[in-house]
Amino acid sequence: MPKITRSCFVIAVPDLQKSAAFYRDALGFTIQTIPDPGWLYYHYGNCTILAGECPKAIPPAELGDHSYFAYLQVQEIDSLYESVRKAGAQISKPLRNEPWQMREFGIVTVDGHRIMFGEPISTDNEAV
Repeated sequence: MPKITRSCFVIAVPDLQKSAAFYRDALGFTIQTIPDPGWLYYHYGNCTILAGECPKAIPPAELGDHSYFAYLQVQEIDSLYESVRKAGAQISKPLRNEPWQMREFGIVTVDGHRIMFGEPISTDNEAV
């Protein structure tokens, strides 16, 4: 069977520059411009998000649970959580250990999309 070798997410955002600033400043993504002025690529590690400006689209915040678009598995989740919280990002789920052996938290982006971050629980982060 063929293998998936990489994943990217495609999102519609109402204001491309405002969105890019959030991903850069609150989450640490690098922003890549491309020849099409209606698109930007956001990169962080093995994650790429292709963001297209769609000011007339339904705002993601109005989609409720359907506004989730990514679950990103990370390292050093406690550090990431503190960084994201200090940057003023809206936390939709506080950092906590879950019965499915993941330590995770959720955010709402400036566009209204929701992202979950998780790290497998190890003996280093079981206490909280």
